[in-house]
Amino acid sequence: MNANHFSEEVETRLKGFFNEIIDSKDMAKTIREVNYLLSLYFMRSRKTDETELPNIDDNFYWLNRLAEVLDPYLDLK
Repeated sequence: MNANHFSEEVETRLKGFFNEIIDSKDMAKTIREVNYLLSLYFMRSRKTDETELPNIDDNFYWLNRLAEVLDPYLDLK
């Protein structure tokens, strides 16, 4: 995995976006719902080619990780 670091300006904008503009729990919920719907779409309506499976799997994983950063719903402590 490539570890990219944001500039201070980007970090400030992201913090402002997630702290002032939207509620992180609502955004995490929306990401999870969209991720679920996209997964259902690929499983039900498309004949998934073997070459597409890793890409679909990666996208599903990273969207869930983003949702967990916003609202650690699945984090078992």
